[in-house]
Amino acid sequence: MAQPHSLFDTITDSIVPIHNDGIKFVAIGAGVSLLLFLLWPPLAWLAVLATAWIAYFFRDPRRVTPLREGLVVAPADGRICAIERVRPPAELGLGETERLRVSIFLSIFDVHINRAPVAGRVIRSIYVPGSFLNAAADKASDENERRGIVIDSGGDSEIAMVQIAGLIARRIVTFVNEGDSVGVGERVGLIRFGSRVDLYLPAGRGALVAVGQRAIGGETVLADLKSSEPEREARAQ
Repeated sequence: MAQPHSLFDTITDSIVPIHNDGIKFVAIGAGVSLLLFLLWPPLAWLAVLATAWIAYFFRDPRRVTPLREGLVVAPADGRICAIERVRPPAELGLGETERLRVSIFLSIFDVHINRAPVAGRVIRSIYVPGSFLNAAADKASDENERRGIVIDSGGDSEIAMVQIAGLIARRIVTFVNEGDSVGVGERVGLIRFGSRVDLYLPAGRGALVAVGQRAIGGETVLADLKSSEPEREARAQ
C-alpha cells in the first residue's frame, strides 16, 4: 500500500543533511560571512554563496540499497567514464589475472560520499601517494594519490574499490579500517572536491552498466555475482 505524501513531506524530503565531515567547513564559511558583513557587505554575499555551495557539496542523502545476495552496487555517484579489463594495481593484492574495472568520475556537483559496493570484511586498506592529474584521465588510476579498500564478501570473492584524488580533490577520507565489517551501501569514505572511484570486480565477472551511464552510490547495481547474464550493450540517445 502506498503511503500518503503531503506537501510537508515533499518539502522535508528535499532537505538533505550535511555529513559531519563538512560541518566544520560550513561553520568556517558562516563565520567568515558574518565577519565580512561587518567589514564589507558586498563581499559578504559572495562568502554566503560559497558557504551554501560547501553545504551542497557535503550533502549526505539517504539511499535505498538493494539487498539481494550477489549484487554489487555503485560505490559513488557520478558518470561511468570507463569499463575495461585490466590487471589490478599490485598494492591491492588481487593477483595478476585481469579483472573488469568500472570507473566512476565524480564532478564537483556530485555527492561525494562513498559507499561499500558489497557486504563483507575489509581485509586490506592501502594508501598510495601520487599526483593530482585530472581524475577522468586513464592514467589517473595508476599515477594519482589514492586509497584502496579490498572487501572479502565471502565465497572467495574479493572486490576492491579505489578512491582516487583528482585535479581539485586533494583529500581522501576513509571511515573504515582493516578488519572492519561493512554492510552493502554503508558509508565508507569521501573525497573532497571532484574525484574518481574505481571498482574491481572478481575475475570473470561482467558489468550490467555502460560507459556514459549515471550511477547513484548505494543504489545503482553494477554487477550481479550470482547471475550468468552477459555484459550489457547500450547506446546514448
